[in-house]
Amino acid sequence: MHNNETKPGLIARLDHMFTDREFFMRSHGQVRFLKFSAKLQKQIAGTIVAVLGIWLVITLAMTVNQLTISSERMALAEKEAELNSSESRVAAYKGSIDNVAADLNERQNVLDQITKQFIGEEGTQPAKVDNETLTEDEKALLENTQKISAAFPAASELAKFEARQLAFAKKLTRAAQKRTEEAEMAIRNFGLNPDKLAANLGDGDAMGGPLIPLFDSDDDIHPTLERLSNALQRMDTLERTLLAIPSAMPANILNMSSNYGYRRDPFTGAGSMHNGIDFKGPHAEPILAAATGTVTHAGWQSGYGKTVEITHGNGLMTRYAHLSRINVTTGQKVEQGLQVGAMGNTGRSTGTHLHFEVRLNGRAINPRPFLETNSDVLKVKANARQRAKTNKEKSGASRG
Repeated sequence: MHNNETKPGLIARLDHMFTDREFFMRSHGQVRFLKFSAKLQKQIAGTIVAVLGIWLVITLAMTVNQLTISSERMALAEKEAELNSSESRVAAYKGSIDNVAADLNERQNVLDQITKQFIGEEGTQPAKVDNETLTEDEKALLENTQKISAAFPAASELAKFEARQLAFAKKLTRAAQKRTEEAEMAIRNFGLNPDKLAANLGDGDAMGGPLIPLFDSDDDIHPTLERLSNALQRMDTLERTLLAIPSAMPANILNMSSNYGYRRDPFTGAGSMHNGIDFKGPHAEPILAAATGTVTHAGWQSGYGKTVEITHGNGLMTRYAHLSRINVTTGQKVEQGLQVGAMGNTGRSTGTHLHFEVRLNGRAINPRPFLETNSDVLKVKANARQRAKTNKEKSGASRG
């Protein structure tokens, strides 16, 4: 009985809050009435409540994710400190010098593999330990090595080799983190979120195959090497994300005849939204891919005429329209700067030009920030491209 009385009471209060309302405006001696129905008011209020609810859920999920990442990092640091302690290492050397030698050789193989994959051949040799450039962690590791060498002279060289390995891994980790920060900053300079964009990278994260473990168990992986592997993976993901962002001019011309945004339609004269930038130029002017990607459309498209669309694997897509000729086919992989077609006047067009669009997750965005990047960003992107090119050439040579 109580519930039945409460429900009508709540409905009555809502009806009292949301009643039909009328507003009037006086202009030039005329009075106009605007009416907001109770139903419309309830719909607006419901939409606001739903948006706030979704925002709260997303914020909570992001907070939980950050706490989880912080916890994992703390656990890894504690494990590393434990393994690097002199007591732990002395106990390991007491067990068997032969086993330690085998472990170090296996560790060196892993270090060489991940370094070759991300950096190249030049970075695979352990660096010499220089007391003047060591961090506090590295100095502590060197002191532990000296204690082990004094207690077990036969293990002296192995201990020194291990110290050089871990010191090299730490320095390589810092280098990878620096490149990661540069890539993140470059992506933000495009007005994009690096984490969201990297999550949409696509086929670069598609992996599979049988499990062939490097060690008998995950506990055998030294935290220093695990941290290095994580840093290199993060660097590689963000640099591949950066390379997929269109930043090259789609044509060797600078004459923009129409910018992105609202304008008067050239045919009707009515206000309309222009989702790209128009470049005016001569007939058959080469049209170039603004970034590496895959051609997902090459043919006629209503309103656009002969059109090429390139998907870049991270939610970004570029469109090249009103072409006179198409030089690529659907499914073709293209590199930045490759000619995909020629400028023309096909489709809904008033003259020879290129209509260039950039879309993120299907939504048109202003292409200008992508075409007006500063020299620092282009330098970071060039370094990432050189690394990707070197790795690709080495991969092809090994397969050959």
